[in-house]
Amino acid sequence: MPEQDAAASAPQVVSSFLERRKEQIAQRWADAPLFRSVFTVSRDEAVEACKAVVEALSDVAVSGRLEDITAPGFAPVRDQLGRMTQTRTRTGSTPAQIADEVAGLRVPAVDLLREEFADPAAPQAQECVMALTLLLGTLRLVVMETALDANAELIERQRQQLLEVATPVIKLWEGTVAVPLIGTLDSARSQVVMESLLEAIVDQRARYAILDITGVPTVDSLVAQHLMKTVAAARLMGAECIVSGIRPAIAQTIVQLGIDLGSVLTRASLSDALAYALGKQGIEVSRADAGASAR
Repeated sequence: MPEQDAAASAPQVVSSFLERRKEQIAQRWADAPLFRSVFTVSRDEAVEACKAVVEALSDVAVSGRLEDITAPGFAPVRDQLGRMTQTRTRTGSTPAQIADEVAGLRVPAVDLLREEFADPAAPQAQECVMALTLLLGTLRLVVMETALDANAELIERQRQQLLEVATPVIKLWEGTVAVPLIGTLDSARSQVVMESLLEAIVDQRARYAILDITGVPTVDSLVAQHLMKTVAAARLMGAECIVSGIRPAIAQTIVQLGIDLGSVLTRASLSDALAYALGKQGIEVSRADAGASAR
């Protein structure tokens, strides 16, 4: 065991220790739940990942910023830690569980550090153990931060996907598309509706676009404003927009609010709107003869 330099500070000793014993620390950490559960195919990959983390800790220690989660030394492994926490999150682990797994890395590293000293109870040895413990505590905070960021990104992606699923654009006929709206129409969802509809108008070369609000529970001035913007945007794309599904209660609300939808083409139901669009394209819609269908 190399003798420790009494003049060196605890962070410097810890940095030197991490660099010198990197392989042994990595071998022990590779079997810890945090790494073992992520690198399930190859243990060598887990060892290499552990080495990268140890190197980052060594860089942080030599800078003396043991409690700083923004220390530059953590930068090289933030992406790796983020990917690891995302993998653990997808398997059902909570940020608290992941933090506990990081805390489990302390004992193997501290045990190796104590071996560096002839007297593990000596003041310098205790000071170095405290420094390493503090450094690993900061690593825990870094992992917690990356886990929370990963969760926030996942939630945002899922929210966007739900918005897209909740606002499907349906091709009803050649040149005619429709968006059946169900539920509350807020600013975020209105933007998705507009973008999806305009993309469908281009892709389908649609001349008619139907916004069916049968499933929208209430219409206020904000919702009406969103509808007007969507209608205007569709017109700019060369499509005539029809709003259908205005129920009596909603019609009364629109009148009471003084909302002017005079420039918007409306129809009572989706079928009426479709019949209008087909009629404008020279397609006549007629009911089958009841007597003929019975025969």
